[in-house]
Amino acid sequence: MTTNILQKDAKPSKTSAATERVATALALAIHEHRLAPGTKLGEDEVGEIFNVSRTIVRSALQSLSYIQLVEIHRNKGAFVAKPSLTEAREVFEARELLEPRTARCAAMLATAEDVSRLKQHIEEEHDAMRAGEHGRALHLSGLFHVEISRIAQQSTIAGFIETLIARSSLIIAMYWRRESALCESHAHHALVQAIADSDGQKAEDLMRSHLVDLHSALDLRETSEGAKSLREALL
Repeated sequence: MTTNILQKDAKPSKTSAATERVATALALAIHEHRLAPGTKLGEDEVGEIFNVSRTIVRSALQSLSYIQLVEIHRNKGAFVAKPSLTEAREVFEARELLEPRTARCAAMLATAEDVSRLKQHIEEEHDAMRAGEHGRALHLSGLFHVEISRIAQQSTIAGFIETLIARSSLIIAMYWRRESALCESHAHHALVQAIADSDGQKAEDLMRSHLVDLHSALDLRETSEGAKSLREALL
């Protein structure tokens, strides 16, 4: 979710490469919860951190605004997006509608290489959890879900799911009430096994119950506040 933030030309210029570098770094910091929802992204400070011009920073922020990770307010500047309670509910309801069917399709189409890639995602997620890097583990969990949508060969739906998962990362940063809001290992293992077995019905059922559990791990009443400075989060 943090790669290919910008559309690449055949021969990208130094400016577009710098813009993508800044956008990718900011997106990763948001997904890994190093930048909390509502954090102000001052152009001067971001430019100083990455040693780039304000023009490059502005382009990077606009690209992140397009995928709804950043909100740009006239005369106020750019901020890490801060989903409302209503949006939080809608995002998870949308995921619960789309992803179970996608998991079914993935189970019918997955190759041995696809299954191996999913298992690698789980291993990397476990490594992050063992290292206490919960934000990174959450990001990897999101990539696992995106990978399933790609295996299903439904490019339009995969695009929707990727955007929803990006929003989910922000929502979890604001509203999670327990660590199990991170995707639990047994749920992902069971999903991979169902996909490896080409059991579409089981994959669909497991994905649905998994997302319902993730949704229930959120406290959609109160928000949490991040304390890190922009420099601390990005360096």
